[in-house]
Amino acid sequence: MSSTRRNLARLAFCAAAAAVVLLLAVAGLRDSLNLILAAVLGSAVGLAAAWWFLTHRGVQRWLAGVVVVLAPLTVTVFYAQQRLLWVVLLFGALWAAAIAAGRRALAEPGDGPEEFETPAPRHPYLIMNPRSGGGKVERFRLAERARELGARVHVIDEPDTDVAELARQALRDGADLLGVAGGDGTQALVAGIAAEHGVPFLVISAGTRNHFALDLGLDRDDPSTCLDALTDGVEVHIDLGRIGDRTFVNNASFGAYAAVVQSPAYRDDKVGTTLDLLPETLAGPNGPQLELRVDGVTVTGPQAVLVSNNPYATADIAGLGHRPRLDQGALGVLAVTVHGTADAARLVGGRGRARSVLIRTSTTAVVEAAAPEVPVGVDGESILMPTPVVCEIRPTALRVRVPRRRPGVPPMLPEMDWTRLRRRGGGPPPP
Repeated sequence: MSSTRRNLARLAFCAAAAAVVLLLAVAGLRDSLNLILAAVLGSAVGLAAAWWFLTHRGVQRWLAGVVVVLAPLTVTVFYAQQRLLWVVLLFGALWAAAIAAGRRALAEPGDGPEEFETPAPRHPYLIMNPRSGGGKVERFRLAERARELGARVHVIDEPDTDVAELARQALRDGADLLGVAGGDGTQALVAGIAAEHGVPFLVISAGTRNHFALDLGLDRDDPSTCLDALTDGVEVHIDLGRIGDRTFVNNASFGAYAAVVQSPAYRDDKVGTTLDLLPETLAGPNGPQLELRVDGVTVTGPQAVLVSNNPYATADIAGLGHRPRLDQGALGVLAVTVHGTADAARLVGGRGRARSVLIRTSTTAVVEAAAPEVPVGVDGESILMPTPVVCEIRPTALRVRVPRRRPGVPPMLPEMDWTRLRRRGGGPPPP
């Protein structure tokens, strides 16, 4: 174990102990319990009001919105009246520092996928979308640079271009590598064709969010560096997700979000359309009415289901921005089921979250619905799919050519575990 991680573990215990001592020394035991109780009650009321806001319209929605704002303000005023606001703020800062140091101390260095030395492609074919990422293809001169490196480049000039047929025709013409500069949806489409024909695939981070590129360890700030793989690259073999007859590289989402983005009005008014449709999709009788089956477990009535190509880091589910590995041969499955304000309020506690949030890894997940078709968001693209929808993992199905020198995948920070941290730091038991 490195001395840095040992010192971080000890720092975590020191910060946590300082936070507890500060609270007890200044506020005393009774007031400390009152402060904690106020925080728990305020959080529970805020969560319940947020659920009411999302699932109702009109006056009820805006009254709930007022409660969402007033709940934390009321707790803050209570702390101020007790002249303990500074104590709470300092306690929060110390505890946050303890958690941050502890998670970094527990983090293990990632090995990353195995790299394979392979000859550089002789006939690479790249498809570039000039509209992706706010015009990154033109801004970084990607087409010109790729042609200088010997690649054939097709810049999409029509929005209805059949990208799949372009890729297949390129293979018939002798291409030995397919690549895409564009969004993750286009990446997934061409990646599926590359996997089908056993040719390597090149990801150029010219989309908006570039989640796939992030989890491959590529440079998202300068997509031109991805082209280095054409001359000085290595291969990694990663998994692909399969949903029905489609490939996905990131995730497939079911439920409220997927149903909302199906609306024709969503493109012109995202916020208004979302607020208008959420009551029906979250709690109405005409919502998606989903059922998830995974690993022998059945979840009835989840409002949201996310199936990802390899699991996301536990602490990053909300952001959906980081998967530590893409070659674990497993889907990540997340389902959220909240049946009312009581369930929403219980999310403040560990038992409530465990009851409402299911997290699994599996090779297969099946989503059923009451309707013959269900809206699904596949790598950001909203489509309708016949039910039941079967999601599967295809282990090491895709050969990806990446630059030899690249930023790499951010390290995964695990959940806090005071027992493991005590062993790592040789410190006292947790407070």
